[in-house]
Amino acid sequence: MQRLKERWGVTSNFQLTIIFIVFSITGSSSVLVAKPFLNLIGLQQANFPDAWWGATLYWILRILTIFPFYQVLLVIYGWLFGQFKFFWAFEKKMLKRIGLGFLF
Repeated sequence: MQRLKERWGVTSNFQLTIIFIVFSITGSSSVLVAKPFLNLIGLQQANFPDAWWGATLYWILRILTIFPFYQVLLVIYGWLFGQFKFFWAFEKKMLKRIGLGFLF
């Protein structure tokens, strides 16, 4: 844990615990939000063919939908838990690594 605290620039175990809680809540929330969003825009799983590629296409779309929700929710939950500075820096670093650094 000490190496992780040093790498992230975290000073206390309490702050590290809060960060882990934010990551877990964000992951769960983004998965829960993706399905109703796909339903809202008319991409229910029933609309895809019964062939194997229909289900595969649906799940690919769902995973791609989860990603932007995760990014937004991570910063929101980080702010709610008082760790906005950490998660904003984390977000910028992650988006730069995947080639979306131009957004900032």
